[in-house]
Amino acid sequence: MRRFGPGLLVTAAFIGPGSIATASVAGANFGFVLLWALLFSLIATTVLQEMAARLGLVSNAGLAEALRTTFNNPVINRSAVALVVAAIGVGNAAYEAGNISGAALGLQSITDFSAATCAVALGLTAAVLLGTSGYKLLEPVLIILVLIMSSVFVITMFVVGVDVSALLQGLLVPSLPDGSLLTVIALIGTTVVPYNLFLHASLVQEKWMGVDLSTALAESRSDTLLSIGLGGLITLAVMSTAAVAFFDTGRAFSSSSMATQLEPILGASANLFFALGLIAAGLTSAITAPLAAAYAVSGAMGWPTNFSDQRFRAIWVAVLIIGTIFAAIGTKPITAILFAQAANGLLLPIVAIFLLIIMNRSDLLGEYRNTFLANLIGGVVVVIVTVLGVFKLVKVFAM
Repeated sequence: MRRFGPGLLVTAAFIGPGSIATASVAGANFGFVLLWALLFSLIATTVLQEMAARLGLVSNAGLAEALRTTFNNPVINRSAVALVVAAIGVGNAAYEAGNISGAALGLQSITDFSAATCAVALGLTAAVLLGTSGYKLLEPVLIILVLIMSSVFVITMFVVGVDVSALLQGLLVPSLPDGSLLTVIALIGTTVVPYNLFLHASLVQEKWMGVDLSTALAESRSDTLLSIGLGGLITLAVMSTAAVAFFDTGRAFSSSSMATQLEPILGASANLFFALGLIAAGLTSAITAPLAAAYAVSGAMGWPTNFSDQRFRAIWVAVLIIGTIFAAIGTKPITAILFAQAANGLLLPIVAIFLLIIMNRSDLLGEYRNTFLANLIGGVVVVIVTVLGVFKLVKVFAM
């Protein structure tokens, strides 16, 4: 565990209620055919997070701080910072709505409260935990619960008898069945989380402080590959168990029936276990997303990044309030979660393009700047995500 670093936090961030719900929707509605989107997302996450970590280790600067010094033209510089601030702010607010909606879905299934009441209660809980730093005590417990739920999904995948040939075909042969585009974008948005790029660049500096650079880079890459691979296995398990439980079985998939995919292992206890897992995953992510937005936006604006600063506090409070409101007024939690993840997928190209520009700065990174291959892979990721997003927007406005 000594070698585990921020990569594990990246995995914890995308294994939240949004990823569980989105992967369940993908498996239940389309079987295994969208697994290629998961594979693409994992490759994209690995490539972009490696760049962010390398930036932090080599330059001792976060992504937001590096962006502020990238463009000499003051107009372009301010525009870039404003665009990233808007992307992170809007994206994290949408992500927060999905986090709270997922946790509220779990709480509602084991209580008599309405979805709106559950969302408000969870939003207030997250606010209290953040405002008092109580989250530092509770978060390890929540993460353990999430890991337990993830393990049960993986075990269930091996028990239910997955069609291996269909799984491999879905991984290796891209296809877009009718009505699947939003789910594909949501799968990408829930795996390649833009704010994780900002967190990763900052946290690697703390993890490998005082360590030889070549050693730090090697350990960071191993940490990233192992952690994201673990997250990919968990998401694969969720998609697979949902495909076996719902796709072409005649069973109706809904927010109230999602726990069915764990019944082969847990039986009658599946509903309670699934609900507790969603609450834990939702609260963990509901605490992380506003904090990440505060760090990213404050860093981009050149403000202090500590809880005593009113501007820092105002950012996480605003993200939390907006997310809670949208979760409370949403009538269909699964739909709200799906759209929240899709919003992140649509905003991803903005952050990724700026990351690629920064990673080619020889004055900042020297010999550690991007190679041609890294630029090629990063460029392909940006192009694919952009094309999918534009295609979806065209379809929306054409309706």
